[in-house]
Amino acid sequence: MSGTLKRRTAAVLGALLAAAAFSLTAPGTVRAAEEKPVRIGILNDQSGIYADFGGRGSVVAAQMAIEDFGGSVLGRKIVLLSADHQNKPDTGVAIARQWFDADAVDMIGELTTSSVALAVQDLARQRGKIDIVVGAATSRLTNDSCSPTGFHWAYDTHALARVTGGALVDSGGKSWFFITADYAFGHQLEKDTSDFIRAAGGSVEGSVNAPFNNRDFSPFLVQAQGSKAQVIGLANAGADTTTAIKQAAQLGIAKGGQKLVGLLFTLSDVHALGLKTAQGLVLTEAFYWDRDDASRQWSQRYFDKTKRMPNMIQAGTYSAVLHYLKAVKAAGTTESKAVAAKMRELPVDDMFAKGKVREDGTMVHDMYLFEVKKPEESKKPWDYYKLLRTIPGEDAFQAQDKGACPLVKKAS
Repeated sequence: MSGTLKRRTAAVLGALLAAAAFSLTAPGTVRAAEEKPVRIGILNDQSGIYADFGGRGSVVAAQMAIEDFGGSVLGRKIVLLSADHQNKPDTGVAIARQWFDADAVDMIGELTTSSVALAVQDLARQRGKIDIVVGAATSRLTNDSCSPTGFHWAYDTHALARVTGGALVDSGGKSWFFITADYAFGHQLEKDTSDFIRAAGGSVEGSVNAPFNNRDFSPFLVQAQGSKAQVIGLANAGADTTTAIKQAAQLGIAKGGQKLVGLLFTLSDVHALGLKTAQGLVLTEAFYWDRDDASRQWSQRYFDKTKRMPNMIQAGTYSAVLHYLKAVKAAGTTESKAVAAKMRELPVDDMFAKGKVREDGTMVHDMYLFEVKKPEESKKPWDYYKLLRTIPGEDAFQAQDKGACPLVKKAS
């Protein structure tokens, strides 16, 4: 056999062996890819002042979404992870980095606490991963800190300012004083509400920053009393808000003629206070369990698991996880850019809301202005709200062309 023939024979044999090796290994490789779970992480406060805000209830809601979707997508099992970030950005980022880099988590959601949400969204952008913020409020998430793979789901500081602040200004509450949580969320909520008040012809008489997880609001409340402002706006959330409202009642602020307003106040906060203390408060939520048949049916299922009715963060987490899974199925992949594109393309249609996801990552949907019922008006357990107004999403959320998201193409 000539050298040329030998070389040709060796080449043919090599090709056949390579083909045989591929035929043996490729199906296994494909099967391994198919069998690799789709991993979703719920990262929030599970032991601190926001534990009732989202907490373990949001984990339950996420699991319900996975179960309702069927437990798998693209032939792959869906696995849910959860962790407590303790309201610390460094802790949240450390957990998120572990999830993305070592645990192959595809999406992180909920992210109560704005400072944590901003930090995790930045990491998710760097890693090319999806984050869906439900529990944090700062409107920066879809403005200067927006991300091509970042989304904001239930509400934001602009919507709260527009709906709650607008209602109070319209009803004569023209002068305001703020007691503000001293971190990203509180400062943004005060700014957004102040901007709206001034644009509507009102005034801001002053503000004071209160420490996070504060136990004594009396010095700040006394300062607010002294301002003579018609409205005292609480730009805080969770246990800080309920503590401030309880101490304001002890100081007789409402009896003195000033209106106390929780700018971020949810069903869980009303439940913690009780109707006797919370009655008459005006608030904004994106969801109420007793809104319609679909919300009642889902909320009863949630109640059967938790013995509590859900607030907008918990119901919103269900919606966010469900929409993500629908997008994965429609995209035919978990690759983040493809899934993000489908999330923006597909309409949101579930028991939480009917809405759409904009280019800047905002999920636009209706918001609701509620008043807390008097004890004698409540006819059954958890019957806490009466609807004052429905605000269309296009009116509640900041217009996209007015924002600062660099992803949005501005009209010339």
